[in-house]
Amino acid sequence: LDIPRRSRGLGGPGRRGGPRGGRPAAPAPIRTGLALSDRARMLSARAADAVARLASCDLCPRRCGANRSAGETGVCATGRLARVASFGPHFGEEDPLVGRHGSGTVFFAGCNLNCSFCQNADTSQGPGAGREMTAGQIARIFTALREAGCHNLNLVTPTHVLPQVLEALAAARLERFAIVWNCGGYESLDALALLDGVVDIYMPDLKFADSAPAAEFCRAPDYAETARAAVTEMHRQVGDLEIDDRGIAVRGLLVRHLVMPNGLAGTDASMRFLASLSPRTYVNVMGQYRPEHIAAAHPTIGRRPRRDEIERAREAARAAGLQRLDGEEPFARRRIARVVAGRD
Repeated sequence: LDIPRRSRGLGGPGRRGGPRGGRPAAPAPIRTGLALSDRARMLSARAADAVARLASCDLCPRRCGANRSAGETGVCATGRLARVASFGPHFGEEDPLVGRHGSGTVFFAGCNLNCSFCQNADTSQGPGAGREMTAGQIARIFTALREAGCHNLNLVTPTHVLPQVLEALAAARLERFAIVWNCGGYESLDALALLDGVVDIYMPDLKFADSAPAAEFCRAPDYAETARAAVTEMHRQVGDLEIDDRGIAVRGLLVRHLVMPNGLAGTDASMRFLASLSPRTYVNVMGQYRPEHIAAAHPTIGRRPRRDEIERAREAARAAGLQRLDGEEPFARRRIARVVAGRD
């Protein structure tokens, strides 16, 4: 597989209640330090558990019950095979992921949220977007990104293809390659249990703090409480973001929060929640919202946030006691100095 020097900027984004028969027992975490063959067997077992759930899909909080094993599709518009929209080294992510050689991104088509303001709606919601691939084909992409020198394997919008990702990871038999789960934050705790010990870096969105905008713009009125529970579990699994002496993230939690116009994202409440997890939670308060997809005509979200709204959001993070905002880490300032001096 040929890896482009830079991937195209595609960006990163039913029935309620527990699965039939009650909540399954959580799998044992995959221990670090396992022999590669043992890790592959454990990944295969996890993949088999996840694939079995496709027959009446309950992998995301929508629990739509579609028989994806037979080719039916639910909200995510994805059947048995994952669809890959693009892949390659990507340099538009946060500095701790990009480093000098880029983040090895794999952008999956489809999504379990389908936000009305999605910047990548042609990929996340477009019918037939991407190319269906087997686990073996996806595994070859993973391996090629590793061989291309990328610092990590960055799985973008992977929630709805968790079984297929686990199958590909088992086949790829990667070693010393950090796995990034780059998701919308709308994750089920049962699915996250299958990732315990598999994912090194969780990078969820924390989109909304209230149910009303989540219901209107994502058709997910339970988004706020579901995302908070998911982020709490992610932090339990991997802890605060750890960055090595090169400025590269190796493990931990990195949370993205998109500033919305008119305060719709509920930034103050979200920052207080993240600070309650840990004041060292690494947060990217993002000011690049623009009204895409069907948002342009909406009276509330049909404009970009103003500069004062973005600065108020960042100040809310500081006021909550958060100590690590993207772009303000000491290593980021040192890296800028090295670039200016021509040493990086």
